[in-house]
Amino acid sequence: MKTSRIHQLIERLGLLARSESRRIGSEMALQPVHVQALQYLERCNRYSNTPAALVGYLGQTKGTVSQSLKLLAREGYLEKRTDPEDARVVRLHLTPKAHQALRQLPPTETWMHAERTLSPSERKALTAGLESLLKALQAAHGGRTFGICSTCRHFQNGVGEEHRCGLTGEVLTDDDSRRICQEHEERRSA
Repeated sequence: MKTSRIHQLIERLGLLARSESRRIGSEMALQPVHVQALQYLERCNRYSNTPAALVGYLGQTKGTVSQSLKLLAREGYLEKRTDPEDARVVRLHLTPKAHQALRQLPPTETWMHAERTLSPSERKALTAGLESLLKALQAAHGGRTFGICSTCRHFQNGVGEEHRCGLTGEVLTDDDSRRICQEHEERRSA
């Protein structure tokens, strides 16, 4: 069997991270997919807080995500609201209960301690390498990158805290620019 050491290491790290999420999530009666949905919704921007975006981000079926959203709403972790600009669109908003729960979730002290065993240059190199690998895998699978807004080719840097999305033409706050966007496209190299 042909194997990749990088794949093996990432797979093992992923299993350890999921195990930690499962342990903490179980204390709140949540499955890992529920925790991942909450984490995404906390980090995404206003263009990306829809059930369809969540399906794309998680790589789950519509049915699985729909059932997860029903449970999260029933348990008081999120609210579904109709978009005021387009009544056909449902927006997902975290409740104070969700924000409280997310403050308790990974990265755990165990994970942070393990990261601190790396030198700053090792952390920087590892982060850059993993980001490059993720981009290559997403491109190979034809998927959207779900990247941070300020790294998108459509992001237009403004003065102070006001920026603009070149795709929608809308003003973006500094906070918007640090969030995940489903419309993210990699910048093209010059």
